[in-house]
Amino acid sequence: MVLDAPKKPLQLRDVPKPQPDAGQLLVRLSACAVCRTDLHIVDGELRDPKLPLIPGHEIVGRIEEVGRDVKTFGEGDRVGIPWLGWTCGECKFCRSGRENLCDRARFTGYSIDGGYAEFAVADARFCFSIPEQFDNVAAAPLLCAGLIGFRALRKCGDPKRLGLYGFGAAAHIIAQVAVFEGPDEAPPEKLDAAIIFAPVGALMAVALRHLDKGGVVVSAGIHMSDIPAFPYRDLWGERAICSVANLTRRDGEEFLKIAPRVAIKTETETFPLAEANEALARLRGGKLNGAAVLVMET
Repeated sequence: MVLDAPKKPLQLRDVPKPQPDAGQLLVRLSACAVCRTDLHIVDGELRDPKLPLIPGHEIVGRIEEVGRDVKTFGEGDRVGIPWLGWTCGECKFCRSGRENLCDRARFTGYSIDGGYAEFAVADARFCFSIPEQFDNVAAAPLLCAGLIGFRALRKCGDPKRLGLYGFGAAAHIIAQVAVFEGPDEAPPEKLDAAIIFAPVGALMAVALRHLDKGGVVVSAGIHMSDIPAFPYRDLWGERAICSVANLTRRDGEEFLKIAPRVAIKTETETFPLAEANEALARLRGGKLNGAAVLVMET
């Protein structure tokens, strides 16, 4: 499925089968979850994607061909391909363990063709082994909703009282890691931390009002509407606001190690690959029960 221009429907099209370069994997895809970031790209809210573009970055499949110099995976291995697809390894961010902030980073389904397809190539260094406890469909949302939610949770420190705002796929997964009830309600006590998953800037002020002194509000989205003005007293008391940008490979390794122990269950609705536009429309209209996952014929 190809995006030719923002705000246009994806086109089902035959394209040449990609070939892996050195250090890359050719993966026959089994499933790709549909992320709100995909919607931001298709709707033109994230600017300057590679065009034409195959979207999708919550990808599960099996390796069909291994490029030279790859030692970590073999043919037939099942892997996940996430949003972060390449970093330079040389800038100050990469050299300080913050590769998620790399100025030259490339992103799957944005600057690199992604998973709304039958095949994809990916840098082997940025792929993950998928725990056997998760089937292809259940595993797909872990590759972004799970990973970004996990990074957001880490940014919260060690909260005893955590609020979640916006109950989509990411919040559904992370709520199983950090148990929380009633994310749309005023909490009975001040919160130590809050994570905002919905792309609604007004929620930042709401979360701050419910935050205890020294607490933090973490924005987990790649795109958000403007944040309205709020009184300084709501921020005072060493409260903090921060965003989560992308992920690191360490995030992926840690999250996929803990996910089977938590026994995370993902709620999903499946769509054939050719119905990607319908899946995006359902997401746009808030008409999904769980995460949409595109399933490729095998």
